[in-house]
Amino acid sequence: MSEARSRERRQRAEPAVSGDVVVVGAGIVGASVAYHAARAGAAVTLVDAGGPGAGVTADSFAWIGASGVRTGPAAALRATAAEEYRRLEAELPGLPVTWSGSLSWGAADSTREAGPGQEIVDAATVGTLELALRQPPEWAVWAPGDGAVDPVGVAERLAAGARAHGALVRPDTPVTAVRRDTAGRVVGVETAAGPLPGATVVLAAGVATAALAAPLGTRVPVDPSPATLFRFRAPAGLVRTVVHNGDFDLRQVAADRLIAAADSPERTLAAVRSTFRGAADVELLSARVGMRPMPADGEPIVGPVAEVPGLYVAVLHSAVTLAAAVGRLVARELVDGVVEPLLAGCRPDRF
Repeated sequence: MSEARSRERRQRAEPAVSGDVVVVGAGIVGASVAYHAARAGAAVTLVDAGGPGAGVTADSFAWIGASGVRTGPAAALRATAAEEYRRLEAELPGLPVTWSGSLSWGAADSTREAGPGQEIVDAATVGTLELALRQPPEWAVWAPGDGAVDPVGVAERLAAGARAHGALVRPDTPVTAVRRDTAGRVVGVETAAGPLPGATVVLAAGVATAALAAPLGTRVPVDPSPATLFRFRAPAGLVRTVVHNGDFDLRQVAADRLIAAADSPERTLAAVRSTFRGAADVELLSARVGMRPMPADGEPIVGPVAEVPGLYVAVLHSAVTLAAAVGRLVARELVDGVVEPLLAGCRPDRF
């Protein structure tokens, strides 16, 4: 056999799954898998207890960045995040993405070192990027290619895109179990409204993934990790970039709205007012705690479950950041049988 032919065989594998695909979970990851699989020609059903993006996706700060990614099994995957969202923008015009860049300074993880896609900028430059800062830091890390999304809007757009490619979208339909035949192969899911058939089931249900997998004898080590998101009324244009510092992650999401990922509403409000000129009237509107799915080692869990033919898992931290990339790669594995190298460090069998 020629070397080229041998290499081609190593790069492909028998499809991990086949037939109709049921995606459980219409958060941003499940919606992305459904969209990309339907676009690739699969017969897809997307099912969720609520609507697209209605779960923990809605509580994400939704910072998208490829910058500074250096280590970890999924480092190469994370480095593609911005590029994959730009691809998705071209496929789905009107996708709610804002490419504002990000500025980081003074946080525990801030180092005076620029990674890929980053540069160190001085106080004068910081002041031109964030005009309302009372006292620009001596230096900051500027990542001009970073951005942010409206995570619910993206999930809804992905679900609509899946539907446009023939997918069946079933909101408000809780999944109670994965169904198998007598040989142990997946044949669909059981829902509160009755069974949904499918030769492939993708569990993209966030923290609920572990409970759905457990009766199948499959352990998915993911736990709920609380994350608090604050929403503020604020003057238009107060914050121009994604700001990451020792007090908060902060960005403007509408003309008169800010969101922040932080720990204390009182401290965060005080910090916003003291950091920016014209922020004296910033007002806290709401605080929500979302339970993010956090894998035991912090890395994505993505891939087929060998012990349960037809079962595929896609649960991850940084779900919003990675959704565009993971959805495309999972669809290639499901539909084309391509083993994606970028997912090599994410497989369920590492536990």
